[in-house]
Amino acid sequence: MVLKKVIYYLAGLFALSGQAFAQNNGGMHKAPSPLYRDPIYDGAADPIVVYNQAEKLWMMLYTQRRANAQTQDVAYCYGTAIGVATSKDHGQTWAYRGTLKLDFERGTNTFWAPEVIYDKGTYHMFVTYIQGVYNHWAGNARLVHYTSKNLWDWKFIGDLKLAGSIIDPTLMKLPDGKWHIWYKGPDANTLTAESSDLVNWKADPKVAIGGPEHEGPKIFRFKDYYWMITDEWHGQRVHRSKDAKTWERQGMVLDKPGHRPEDTPTGAHADVVVTGDHAYIVYFTHPGRKSHQNDGGHDADDAFTYSTKRTSIHVAELEYNDGTLVCDRDKPFDFYLP
Repeated sequence: MVLKKVIYYLAGLFALSGQAFAQNNGGMHKAPSPLYRDPIYDGAADPIVVYNQAEKLWMMLYTQRRANAQTQDVAYCYGTAIGVATSKDHGQTWAYRGTLKLDFERGTNTFWAPEVIYDKGTYHMFVTYIQGVYNHWAGNARLVHYTSKNLWDWKFIGDLKLAGSIIDPTLMKLPDGKWHIWYKGPDANTLTAESSDLVNWKADPKVAIGGPEHEGPKIFRFKDYYWMITDEWHGQRVHRSKDAKTWERQGMVLDKPGHRPEDTPTGAHADVVVTGDHAYIVYFTHPGRKSHQNDGGHDADDAFTYSTKRTSIHVAELEYNDGTLVCDRDKPFDFYLP
């Protein structure tokens, strides 16, 4: 009898504390700020968030820049692996889990900005690849394709036979039954190609989205429109379309500094996760800089300071307002990945 009373008492205590927590948070799942920092190199960039069907958890894949390494100029952006963090509590906390094993040729090489889609029980990853490591911006970038059943073990399929030095893929299957890919082309515009099998690609000779110069396109479907965000290096440009082929250029989001911890100056290279009526934008910042494009910080050895190299991952909510998307990164929102 005494044991039952103790159990009832503890259950009531937990219930009251849970109610108090919900009241204090307005019944809201408040996203931490920052959402994530890489505990190894402190340079998590270009994030995507994808659900692992096998393990029933969310995974964040990202470019693992070597921000805390002492290197000349931008060498910390090369020799990068694809980092992995996982969340078992619907996106509230993220644990670093290591890096993906993607090497298909000898040497130390560079991987940037992954994109993952799920089709017929198989994950397909398209990722930027550069052979070798450079001290300054250099190297021929290409897009390479892998497949996996579990998001951990990846099989190399091959290069996408698309011309030029290209980076930053994003994909979607359209009503025409074909897969479409958009990516940054040699002139810093968004180009596109289509495929029936995710292996053989036919490029469209027309530019999908022209100037001003940009990178990091991301396509998603929300509120009966197709949307594309692109990174103009001072925030994210919004584009809207009815058919994902003709795009209307709209305003900017994440172009003003936020006031949450680490959420400044502007939001860079983002992913968007749509779940129900919510569209969450996941992006990275350089909190040690006054502007996203590096504003100095070289030391006597031609290396950037650690403060200007390190990055943080954040999340905010995109809202549909008067036919377009807006984002108040300081506004509280309910962040829950089901």
